[in-house]
Amino acid sequence: MVTGRHRWWRPVAGTALVLGGAVAAALLVLLGAEIAGAALGKPVDKDGLRVWGGIGQMAQGLLSLALLLPVVFLAARWVQRRPGGTVSSVVGRLRWDWLVRCLLLALPLVAASLGVMLLLPGASGDGTDDMVWAGLPDFLLGLAMVCVLVPFQAAAEEYVFRGWLTQAVGAWCRSPWVAILPQAPLFAAAHGWGTPWGFLDLVVFALVTGVLTLRTGGLEAAIGLHVISNLLAMGLSAAIAGALASDETAADMDAVSVCVDVVMICGYAALVLWWAGRRKVEAVGTGRTADDGDDR
Repeated sequence: MVTGRHRWWRPVAGTALVLGGAVAAALLVLLGAEIAGAALGKPVDKDGLRVWGGIGQMAQGLLSLALLLPVVFLAARWVQRRPGGTVSSVVGRLRWDWLVRCLLLALPLVAASLGVMLLLPGASGDGTDDMVWAGLPDFLLGLAMVCVLVPFQAAAEEYVFRGWLTQAVGAWCRSPWVAILPQAPLFAAAHGWGTPWGFLDLVVFALVTGVLTLRTGGLEAAIGLHVISNLLAMGLSAAIAGALASDETAADMDAVSVCVDVVMICGYAALVLWWAGRRKVEAVGTGRTADDGDDR
């Protein structure tokens, strides 16, 4: 969003604040885990860090990402001098009713695609040791952790990439469509380097959700797909012994799984755009905010 207070340096300074905030959040979570681990007598690994197990390690990673939400809002308010809610949508806030509809729309599509992937040959390795039940206590603990943290983690990633970065680049571009391009490879790279197919899948996800953000005027559609995808995938991992401790991400997907996922992503996008048109979801703001009558 470009406001009457826009200056060329504000997107740069704000992006630096977001990056610095990401590092600070990771260090803060690590420090908290070390202090709590020492108090609870957790063992120490070869690097001198407290060992929390797969569920604990995953929780630390998700929490580090979730803490980027307030960082983005502060960058908008402090650096760009605009309400933090303008990162959410053109109406200056998250449209909760539209978000709920997007979540409900994503649920059966993501569940179906995940089911297809599980049925693909080789999905469970050799079929002997890869899919071992985690046990009820570990499953419930892991599932609770996933349900509490994943919505914030997935939303934070959307606020950073489809929200902040897209708007920061868009502040310098005449066409808003150009703004969605840089965030896509950055989003894919942030998930690590796995297979070329996995990288492509993440780029497609970022581009499609970027288009949805522009066409629907907000992050709700992107958040809906991201939250449901991560909830179902990590919820399934919670049921498998050791799966939450794995370093694998979507970046490690194989070619066939990527084909299934891309079909689901494009199908979701088509349905969202159709539904947004039927409901006349506002895609262009009025150009005014509570504290700047010159916003546009």
